[in-house]
Amino acid sequence: MIITPEIIDIIGYISASLTTASFLPQVIHTLKTRNTKSLSLSMYTLFTLGVLGWLIYGIFIGNKVIVIANSITLLLATSILVFKIYNVLTHKE
Repeated sequence: MIITPEIIDIIGYISASLTTASFLPQVIHTLKTRNTKSLSLSMYTLFTLGVLGWLIYGIFIGNKVIVIANSITLLLATSILVFKIYNVLTHKE
């Protein structure tokens, strides 16, 4: 079986879609409840910075899959991080 560049791209898009979509339930839950008490501030901070790094890396190497997936993931992770920081600063946690 020959694996073509197109097949590799399809695998990349499917994998990127699945990992990016994995954040949707947490974002929806956080937006509905405004509750971030069980979420780790340090984990989401490090994760968001890591996603930003992947986005920058993807831009520099010109990889559309990495850029698209990490742009969306950055938006989702940042929304959760903002809620978490807000809740910590307003002493809701």
